[in-house]
Amino acid sequence: MGFRCGIVGLPNVGKSTLFNALTETQAAQAANYPFCTIEPNVGQVGVPDPRLDKLAAIAGSAKIIPTQLSFVDIAGLVRGASKGEGLGNQFLGNIREVDAIIHVLRCFENDDIQHVDNKVDPLADAETVETELLLSDLESLEKRVPAAQKRATGGDKESKIAASVLGQALELLREGKPARLTQPKDDEEARVFRQAQLLTAKPVLYVCNVEEESAAEGNAFSQRVFEKAAAENATAVIVSAAIEAELVGMEVDERMVFLEEMGLHETGLARIIRAGYELLDLLTFFTVGPKEARAWTVHKGAKAPEAAGEIHSDMQRGFIRAETIAYDDYVACNGESGAKESGKLRQEGKEYVVHDGDVMHFKFNV
Repeated sequence: MGFRCGIVGLPNVGKSTLFNALTETQAAQAANYPFCTIEPNVGQVGVPDPRLDKLAAIAGSAKIIPTQLSFVDIAGLVRGASKGEGLGNQFLGNIREVDAIIHVLRCFENDDIQHVDNKVDPLADAETVETELLLSDLESLEKRVPAAQKRATGGDKESKIAASVLGQALELLREGKPARLTQPKDDEEARVFRQAQLLTAKPVLYVCNVEEESAAEGNAFSQRVFEKAAAENATAVIVSAAIEAELVGMEVDERMVFLEEMGLHETGLARIIRAGYELLDLLTFFTVGPKEARAWTVHKGAKAPEAAGEIHSDMQRGFIRAETIAYDDYVACNGESGAKESGKLRQEGKEYVVHDGDVMHFKFNV
C-alpha cells in the first residue's frame, strides 16, 4: 500500500511544475495561466529508500522494487469553488478521493508569473482554499447531522453514533476550524467519521514553493507558513519546484553534485515523502530474496497478518507466522543465514505489531 496525495493550491503557485518534477514526467501541462490542468493527472513514483538498496546488495537480489506513491495533480481552485465556481465541483470531488492533501503555497516573487490576486501572500492563499473546503463540509453536515439526530431519537444505533461524532465536527466547522480536529471517542465513531469523507478531515502537508536561492533555508514567506503549521499542529516543508524540475533527467551522481552546490542534502521528493509518511502514520517493511528485494507500506500499529495481506489476500487469510529480522540485525549479520545463526530471526505470530524496517517472510496455508 502506497498512499495517494492530492496536490492542491491556487492557480499558478507551481503545482503542475512540482508534479512534473516529482513524477519525472511532463504529464501535466505547466503553463502560465489558470486551469492549465483540467483533468487530475496521476503519477506513480517509487519511494526512495537507501535501506532497500542495502538489503538487495546483501541478498544479491536480481530486482529492486520500491513501494509506490501516487501524486494527483488537481486543477487550481478559485473562490466560490464550494458553490461550483471555476472547476469547483470537480476540484472538490477529486480531493475527496485522496488520502492526504499536499497544499502548495507560492512563497516566491516573480513578476513574470501572474498571481490570481496580483500579490504574493501564502497565508491568504491557504485561507482561500481552506475556506472553500470548509464551506463544502459545512453545507454537507448541516443537512446530515439534523437527519441523523432525528433518526437517533427512534433508537437507530448507527444514527446515534453519527449524530455524536458528526455533530462535533459540525460545531468545529461553524467555528471556522477544520473537521480533522474532531476527536472520536471510540473505534465506532472513528469509522463513521472516516466514512463521512469530509474534505477538511484530510491531513494536510503545506509545501512552501520558494525560489532557488531559498531552497535550503527558506524565506520570510515560508517562515510564516511554518508558523501557521505549528499553530495547527500540522506539517510544512520547503521545496523549490524550479530546482526539482532541473533535477529531472540528471544521473544520480550528477544530481548529488547539483544538490550539494545548492546547499541541499536530498531532493524535494524525499522531503515530501518523509513528511507524508509521518503525516499518515505509515511505515515500511521489506521482503528480501535472490529474485527481488521489495518494500511494502502499512499503517503504524498494523499486525503481521495485515502486512501479509499487503502482499496477497491469501497470505492474510491463511497466516501462520512471520519470520522476522530487524533491518539493523539483517545488515549486521550480513543476511538471513547470519541472522539465524545469531538468533536474530524471530518467529512472530498474529498479534505481532510490525516495526519500521522489519524484513519479513510469511508462512501461510489456504
